Amino acid sequence: MPRILYIEDDANNRMLVRRILLAADFEVEEAEDAFTGIEMAVANPPDLILMDMSMPGMDGLTATAEIRSMPSIAQIPIIALTANVMQGDRERSLDAGCDGYIGKP
Repeated sequence: MPRILYIEDDANNRMLVRRILLAADFEVEEAEDAFTGIEMAVANPPDLILMDMSMPGMDGLTATAEIRSMPSIAQIPIIALTANVMQGDRERSLDAGCDGYIGKP
């Protein structure tokens, strides 16, 4: 079963995405901040990372760049899942190293 790590500071968003992914038969792990998410990815690399871009402490752009700089986990696909949907936000996410971009409604 594919395992997805969802890095998101908002508990309601984590709950919603977890429900959707579990219903689609994915295994889901969650981190409420980027620091914890990176530690989790290093300790047990997931098949995919869903990354919120706006988090306190370390934002998703910085976290993505950090993951991409670590050879042991650099190859993990990262999808930006974010409310940042203004012009240029998609490009910033992709430039930081995200493989895809999904805007939150």
